[in-house]
Amino acid sequence: MKQKILVWLSGWVDSAVTAYLLKNAWYDVTAGFMINYLAPEGEYCPTLEDIEVAREVAAYLNIPFFTFDYIEEYEKKVLNYMYEWYKNGITPNPDIMCNSEIKFKIFLDEALAHGFDKVATWHYAQIIEENWIFYLKKWVDTMKDQSYFLAWLSQYQLSKSLFPIGHLEKSEVRKIAWAAWLPNATRKDSQGICFVWKVDLSQFLEKKIEHKVWNIVDTSGKILGQHKWVFYYTIGQRKGLDIWGLKQPVFVIKKDLENNILVVGTSQDMDLFQDELVIKNVNFLSENLHFPLTWKAKIRYRQEDQSCEVIDLKNAKYRVIFHEKQRAVAAGQICAVYDENDFLVMSWIIE
Repeated sequence: MKQKILVWLSGWVDSAVTAYLLKNAWYDVTAGFMINYLAPEGEYCPTLEDIEVAREVAAYLNIPFFTFDYIEEYEKKVLNYMYEWYKNGITPNPDIMCNSEIKFKIFLDEALAHGFDKVATWHYAQIIEENWIFYLKKWVDTMKDQSYFLAWLSQYQLSKSLFPIGHLEKSEVRKIAWAAWLPNATRKDSQGICFVWKVDLSQFLEKKIEHKVWNIVDTSGKILGQHKWVFYYTIGQRKGLDIWGLKQPVFVIKKDLENNILVVGTSQDMDLFQDELVIKNVNFLSENLHFPLTWKAKIRYRQEDQSCEVIDLKNAKYRVIFHEKQRAVAAGQICAVYDENDFLVMSWIIE
C-alpha cells in the first residue's frame, strides 16, 4: 500500500518540486497550504497570492489540495512569543518557533489524525535513519543549509517527516521544475522570514510595542543619538541606529532595559565578544554522547561553523567554550552543535 503523504505546498518552486518528486516516487500525495498570517487591509501580504499559485500547482499535478487555517494558533505560538521576548530585551527566532510549534506539531498532528503517514516539506536539510534513530544532517550546500531552523525538532517529529529535496543542489531543483513545466518554475524565491515577508520588523513590532524614545550612548556614556525603544534592537545590530558623523561604524553591544538606554561600540569593543555560554533546556538529537565534546557550533543562521568544546556541568546544564571569541551573542537565538559529519546533535535557546 502506498504511503499517504501530506505535502506542505507553499506556492514556491521548492515545495512544488517536493510534491512532484513524491508523486513520481509513487506516494499517495495530498497538498496542504497553511494560512498562518493575513496582513491587515491596506498592507502587502503574499498569502492570498501564494494560495492561488499553490492551488494551480496542485491542479497541474492532479493531487488533492486543502487549506489549513492556523491564524489563531500562529498568533498564540509565534506572534505573541515574538512580542513578549522583544519586550524582555530578547531577540527571538520566529522561524524556529514556527517549525517546532506549527509546521511540525499542529500541521503534523492534524495530518496524522486524518490518516496520513508523514508530512513532507521543502526544507534544505536531510533526515538520516539508522537503527530507528533519526538524525538531522546539513544540506549539501552548507552555507545555505536550513538544519539550523529545524534544530528544535524532536526524534518523533523527524520520524514523521520527509525532506525530499534535501539532497539536491538549488540549481537542480530549479532544473527539475523547468523540465516538469511546473506552473511556478520561474517564480522568484521567497526572501521573507517565516511570515513577515518584506515588512520592516520594527514597523511590525510597533503594532504591539509603543515607542519610548531615549538615548543611545557609547561605552563612556556619551550621548550619540536617540532610539525608538531598546526593545527594537538586537545585540550586534548596525543598521537602523540613525547616528551620523562618526569616524567608524558602531554596533549595539548592550540594552539597558531598566533605564531604556542603548549602548553602542565599535567592532573591536570587547563588550561585543564572548567565548563561552552556559546552557540548559537542551534539545538532543543524538544519543549516548560522551562529554566533553570537541565539535563545532553556530549561534546564528549562515554563520560559519565555530570550533568549540561542550562540557557537562551536571544538573542538565552545559558549558560551551568557543576556540575563538564570538561576536554579538544574542539571547533568544539558537546555538546548534554539529559533529564532524555535519549531523546536528544538540541545540538550545541562548539565554
